[in-house]
Amino acid sequence: MELDQTDRRILTVLQKRGRMSNADLSEEVNLSASACHRRVQRLESDGFIKDYVALLDPRKMRVPTTVFVEITLSGQADEVLEAFEKAVARIPDVLECHLMAGTADYLLKVVAENTEDFARIHRQYLARLPGVAQMQSSFALRTVFKTTALPV
Repeated sequence: MELDQTDRRILTVLQKRGRMSNADLSEEVNLSASACHRRVQRLESDGFIKDYVALLDPRKMRVPTTVFVEITLSGQADEVLEAFEKAVARIPDVLECHLMAGTADYLLKVVAENTEDFARIHRQYLARLPGVAQMQSSFALRTVFKTTALPV
C-alpha cells in the first residue's frame, strides 16, 4: 500500500500524540471523523501502525542512567548468535539490542539507577551472557535529544 499525504499527516500526529481522540485527530488532519477512523484502521491492519504505548519518564521510574554496551562474541556461528540473542532478550534492564556491522557484534542500550546498579546488572546478567569475548560500556552523560518518531 502506498501512503498518501493524508496518511502521512495522520502518522505524524499519532507518533507525537497517540492517545488523542479520533475527533481531535480528524480535526487536526482535516478529515471527517469517519474517514479518519477508516484510515487509521487501515494503517493498523496494513502494519504501518505497529502498536500504541505509554512512554515513561526514566527519572520517575528511577532508571535515569543510560549505558551503551558493545559486545563482541567469540564466534559468528548461528548457534552462538541465537544463544546470545535469547539470553539478552530476558534481561529486563536492556531496552534495545542491535546486531551490528563494524568492530562490535552487538550494541545494547541498558538503563540503570546509577553506576552501582549498572555494576549489579553487569555481574548478574551481562557477564553471564553466552559466547561473549569482549564487552565495552559507555555511560551517557546527558541525553541531548531523543525521539521515537520515525520520519514520515
